[in-house]
Amino acid sequence: MIEMKVAGIALDAATRTPIVLLRDHEDRRALPIYIGQDQARSIISALENHKPPRPLTHDLMVNILEECDWTIERIIVHALQDNTFYAVLTLKHGEMRKEIDARPSDAIALALRTDSPIWVMEEVVADASIPVDRDADEAERQAFRDFVANLSPEELIKRAGFTRKDDE
Repeated sequence: MIEMKVAGIALDAATRTPIVLLRDHEDRRALPIYIGQDQARSIISALENHKPPRPLTHDLMVNILEECDWTIERIIVHALQDNTFYAVLTLKHGEMRKEIDARPSDAIALALRTDSPIWVMEEVVADASIPVDRDADEAERQAFRDFVANLSPEELIKRAGFTRKDDE
């Protein structure tokens, strides 16, 4: 799994649909997730640390969790099927843990309010993320090509931890 942070909210230029943008810690990959207007407002409110005079839905959920002594350990965006992302909230109460199915937008809104980490499965990042730093990606690919081009069979065996019988 890859830990990600909310980079912000954007609007799709063609449809004007809100998108929450997650970024990895190295700022190498970004994961755009289309969300609804209400979830966008809730995420923006959490990003700006805005406290409404009365609790809105996500604030109410946090209040309920706190009152029942549950914490959000983390959220996990775990799947992408038919252009739909799937997430779970990992809740903790003492030694007990529960995973609750959630829309990623709701999970993210809750994670921001509780300072909980946001994790994304590697296969989701591989399938749906976009590169942020293309130069760094290309430099990494070139470094790997150079490494492989200069790697002798003996060096590969040595790095893998194998020994040859005649070396013993």
